Amino acid sequence: MRFGGFVPQGWRMDLQGVPTSDQWDTMVGVAHRLEAAGFESAWVYDHFHTVPHPTQEPTYEAWTLMAALAATTDTIRLGQMCTCNSYRPPAYLAKVASTVDVVSGGRLEFAIGAGWYEHEYLAYGYDFPKPSVRIGQLGEAVQIIKRMWTEDEAHFEGTHYSVRGAINRPRPLQDPHPPLWIAGGGEKLTLRLVAEHADYANFAGTPEVFAHKSRVLEEHCEAVGRDYAEIGRTLHVIVMVDADDAALERAAAQFDAPVEKFLAGSQVVAGSADEVANRLGAYAEEGCEYFVVFFPDAVWGDGIEAFAAGVIPEMS
Repeated sequence: MRFGGFVPQGWRMDLQGVPTSDQWDTMVGVAHRLEAAGFESAWVYDHFHTVPHPTQEPTYEAWTLMAALAATTDTIRLGQMCTCNSYRPPAYLAKVASTVDVVSGGRLEFAIGAGWYEHEYLAYGYDFPKPSVRIGQLGEAVQIIKRMWTEDEAHFEGTHYSVRGAINRPRPLQDPHPPLWIAGGGEKLTLRLVAEHADYANFAGTPEVFAHKSRVLEEHCEAVGRDYAEIGRTLHVIVMVDADDAALERAAAQFDAPVEKFLAGSQVVAGSADEVANRLGAYAEEGCEYFVVFFPDAVWGDGIEAFAAGVIPEMS
């Protein structure tokens, strides 16, 4: 069983109260705590505006943070959950990712998705086409990115994108390229892209939903001739370990929700270390091999250490 944890960057209102001048030290400090606690990877989100509502709270840019974390950590792998394909041309994104992989010494996990936060798109001047178009763009982008990582000159002519002899040096250090995650559970289009191209799938939802998405992915693998066992299945989950009432109220406030509604969320797992291990174990029984955990109390609590001490040993 494998575990990653998120570095606070403001998107989930997790840097409230931290002066701007102290926020980078706070972020890198959490990355070091994850590294020291034995997590395999540290993650950031790729967003520009906060959730659940756009606010004036900071949201740090994902790939800038990736480069900075690459230079200020030692062993932990680095990922994004997940890069919004629409925000950067794919050839350029491949170049950025290659640079981060080299700077980090080959520690990049590359995750990408079709994007969903319409307010953010429109505020920043991006078109927000219907889902089938965004997923079509994603499919072409993934092909371009893989060519940029593996070919001397990348060529591609598609409906949405084209590259004509693009050179990407340096290439990533990882051979043949950094692990490719495609996030999303759309059953007709997204999971087919996972079957065709991805090293990892990333779903959300209950264990029953996870099991269903897994079955759909297996069907797509059969249709495209891919070995289903080659694709790692992963879960993005929000965790509070051994949190008292005050901590739960503070975490729920970051999500702008009453405690009861926060705890009822399909992505939220809260309780003692044993209770959290048991609930995550239900996903493991359905084939989940990698949990990427957001700790609402990463800045102001000890959930990272409580998870490392009490949950990881129970599941390893």
